[in-house]
Amino acid sequence: MSNATITHDRVQVRHPALDDPLADLPKYFMGVDAPDEVVGCHLIAVLSAIFPPGEDFFVRSVARVRHRVGDPELQAQVDAFIGQEDQHGEQHRRLNERLAAHGYPVRRVSRFVDRVARAVEGRLSPEANLAVTAALEHHTAVVAETLLDIEASRDHFAHDGVLALFCWHALEESEHKAVAFDVYREIGGTEAMRIRAMHVMNVLFAVEVALATAESTLRDRDAWRHPVVTLRSVGALARSPFLSRRLVRRVADYLDQGFHPDDADTEEMIARWRRELFGADGRLVDTAAGAA
Repeated sequence: MSNATITHDRVQVRHPALDDPLADLPKYFMGVDAPDEVVGCHLIAVLSAIFPPGEDFFVRSVARVRHRVGDPELQAQVDAFIGQEDQHGEQHRRLNERLAAHGYPVRRVSRFVDRVARAVEGRLSPEANLAVTAALEHHTAVVAETLLDIEASRDHFAHDGVLALFCWHALEESEHKAVAFDVYREIGGTEAMRIRAMHVMNVLFAVEVALATAESTLRDRDAWRHPVVTLRSVGALARSPFLSRRLVRRVADYLDQGFHPDDADTEEMIARWRRELFGADGRLVDTAAGAA
């Protein structure tokens, strides 16, 4: 891994090398104190499969209208946003190869999401594609900030390498959470379209993730050798901060007239996690030093 490359004061492009921390990835890697949250593993695998084609869609949506952004500050943030999303896709593709080796259907999920994204964007206006992007960026930012802000959410990760990858990804999602939103406003996107896009994405995203996770779990023969453990893991997931009322309320904030992603002040949290991950004693900087 290289050290952070700062492209913009707020949005920083980094190139973490996470291959070594993920080298010993077991099939099951989620669970408090032990890797026994089978359904949680399948959920994480589905999300990791969705990220590369999803973020490719985000990049295309923002890049398509970059020439219409007149604010140099926002243009710089767009460039950094694209750099961050490219890195997220690259790192999750590497994780996905390891997950595929364990039998997770990540390639099939990725192909499906890519086909749907390309079909949808071909039928929507640039403004509508950006409205979808801004809505989904809010989803990812809320989940990311839940991971970074609530220690109990991190306790569900029983593998340090997976946790490091998701914390790095979460940090950068919080850093750039307002970029697509601000570009949407800059090019004249309306409040009505923004809110309508979120209503649609709330349903489609939840249904896709739930169905893909259920199918992945049901097809996992190893999981059903220990059915009690697998069924118990459903309850563990339901009790996690990622399905809490707090998270649902934060997602729903987007539907308010006049909402802006920066209404939730996360600057202190971002600064803390920059130090935690990339500071002098940061866990990812130490990985880079060890690899060198």
